[in-house]
Amino acid sequence: MASAAPPAAARVALIHFALAMGGFAIGTTEFATMSLLPYFSEGLGIDTPTAGHVISAYALGVVVGAPLLAVLGARMPRRTLLILLMAVFALANGLSALAPTYETMLLFRFLSGLPHGAYFGVASLVAASLVPPEKRTQAVANVLLGLTVATVIGVPLANWLGQAAGWRWGFAVVAGLALATALSVAAVAPRDPGDPQASPMRELSALKSGQLWLTLGVGAIGFGGMFCVYTYVASTLLEVTRVSEAVVPIVLAVFGLGMTAGNIVVPRFADRAVLLSAGILLLWSAAVLAVYTLAAGNVWSLGVTVFAIGWGGALGPILQTRLMDVAREGQGLAAALNHSAFNTANALGPWLGGMAIAAGWGLPATGLVGSGLALGGFAIWLVAWSLERRRTTAERLACA
Repeated sequence: MASAAPPAAARVALIHFALAMGGFAIGTTEFATMSLLPYFSEGLGIDTPTAGHVISAYALGVVVGAPLLAVLGARMPRRTLLILLMAVFALANGLSALAPTYETMLLFRFLSGLPHGAYFGVASLVAASLVPPEKRTQAVANVLLGLTVATVIGVPLANWLGQAAGWRWGFAVVAGLALATALSVAAVAPRDPGDPQASPMRELSALKSGQLWLTLGVGAIGFGGMFCVYTYVASTLLEVTRVSEAVVPIVLAVFGLGMTAGNIVVPRFADRAVLLSAGILLLWSAAVLAVYTLAAGNVWSLGVTVFAIGWGGALGPILQTRLMDVAREGQGLAAALNHSAFNTANALGPWLGGMAIAAGWGLPATGLVGSGLALGGFAIWLVAWSLERRRTTAERLACA
């Protein structure tokens, strides 16, 4: 006798889990690359600031790939597109594990970044389509939970593996995770047909929204602070806090716990006031990033501060939901552009942090640079908030 079909809620949870596996693979490579920076810089014969360019190359790949692949894949069934994106991601990370030189590493990290934003964008739309509108942010957070769990499990594991067996194994493991994701999505994702009405021009129509650009600006600048600090936290622990290498994965896991806690708790309230929640998180990030500079000398104070910085990662699903509200017909492009914005931050943060270090300010100064970026994001948020209030007031007066 055939088994009964699983309840709707159970099936939704299974699909969310499969989509989150891709987030786990992406999160592992994105953040583990930062934590492995001291090791692959030595292996490739480059200094720490130069190694930061490898991270920026990945981020640049996301910035380029997210809108390009979202537009080109507009008519493709979302399940098929997700499988293809993970297959490319697996191949590029496998090549990263084999990179013989700094130049080839830059190329392979750029290629690895291309599917990142499009995957998260499409996966977020699939996840949100399975739940009521008032639970969209929670659904998006479920997908991004894979990324945050990666910072707790995947990144420390990759860091430990890099120490024990060589940094190349960190990228090889990610390639395997990506293949597992492609198979899981193929097995459980809805087999919905592509939208025959979709087109590149319809996706591009989202770019007419001023609020869309402001939301992207908040992510591109405001999130840069977290990446500015996280990129160099392993180097800070080893050179400033002067802990043993064994402590580094523990502190990285603490950061991941902060991100995971933030992504579980904050989205439960954010659907009630999405834009306001973003502003509060930006101010939170600015404060704790500034504290990081003072906390860098002691492993206990650094650990608490890193946890608090990770909490600010909840900005991700909040801005993703905000983009759904302002994108109109260009949902796929807008969802993907969210990750272009975050990886603009991922390129900008390490670059500015590297400049501060190269100028002789010291590794702890990345906290002050990061705090400035968070405040820059908040300034853009103030513009979005003001325009939204004016629009709401005008609509109320028109209805009066």
